[in-house]
Parts: sequence; C-alpha cells; structure tokens
Amino acid sequence: MKKHFIFLLLAHSLVLGACTTAAPHGPAITAQMLLEDRRTREVILTDREIEADAYSELSSNNTIHNQCHVTINAYNGAVLVTGEAPTEKLGKKIIAAVQTVANVKLVHNNLIIGHPIDAAARANDIAITDSVKKALEQIRTLPDFSPAMIKVITEDGTVYLMGWVHRDEGAVVINVTRLQPGIKQIITVFEYID
Repeated sequence: MKKHFIFLLLAHSLVLGACTTAAPHGPAITAQMLLEDRRTREVILTDREIEADAYSELSSNNTIHNQCHVTINAYNGAVLVTGEAPTEKLGKKIIAAVQTVANVKLVHNNLIIGHPIDAAARANDIAITDSVKKALEQIRTLPDFSPAMIKVITEDGTVYLMGWVHRDEGAVVINVTRLQPGIKQIITVFEYID
C-alpha cells in the first residue's frame, strides 16, 4: 500500500505543478461507452468541449494559472468547479470565466478560498477516487445501472458525485461511497431522471 501511495504521489506531482489548469483528454467514445452512459455521443462531446474550453480560458490568465488549483468537470452541460483559489477575487474570476464558456447550462461553484493543496493531498484524492470507482463497480442490485454513469471527483477529501440517475440509483451510489475510507464529505451534483 505504501509503495502504491508513493507511486501515485510521484506520478501526480509530475503531472501537476503548483497550479493545475490542464484539460484532461477523455478516452475515445466507443459503442460500449455509449451503452453505459445515458448521455448521447453529442452531449458527451459537448461536455468534453466545455471542459477543454474552460481549461483553455483559465490557463490564459497567468495569475489563475500560477496561483490556483482548479478542476473542471462537465456533465450534461452542468459544470462542477472545484479546487482552491487564494483570494475571493481570483475565485470570482474563475467562476466568471467558466460561465462564459459556450454550452454551459449551470455552474456549481465548489471552489475553496485558500492555498492549493499539496501533492500528498492530491495523491490521497486519487486513491479515494479509485476506491469509490471500484466500489461502484460492485453494485449489482440496480437494473440498467453502470458505474460509468457516475463521475467521481475528489478534492481535498471531499467526494463529488455527478451523473444523470434515478433517485434510487443515487441513494445506492451515496451509500456505497459513504463506506469508503478517508472521505471527509460527499456532495452530490446529480441530475435526477425521476
């Protein structure tokens, strides 16, 4: 476990500098992915474009790029903004920039005003996210449910759950997530079908 944690810490610190505003490139959209996700191919592509455009916008501001740690996740046009900004003014600039991105329907502002978390905390977040995703893969009691329907984002021990789910699915996902170690808080950003 210690070797795994150190590896994650090193890998994550190489990818992330003092500030993270680099857009992740998602995997190719496959037929299997479309079977496991309730969003259409077009919506998935739009969500990826929202994320890329937001990261591009934020990276173009040197102050944000150098002083903040920002993570952008889009699901069905709703954008979750997490991370840290050292001042309220920078936090407001980040949210204002994200709100101007095309196709954004709603912005969930979960930025924390404070200095960016360190590499060890980020590595712990990766481990928590992996743990939650593995636990979601064990859900077998829900018909038509796939763990691929849920985006799991962890920021400083807080787990954010995004997805387009039925209320019973959301409840099971929350309960399964709650059982994972190291989680400080769970925040749902679900869009409910029913």
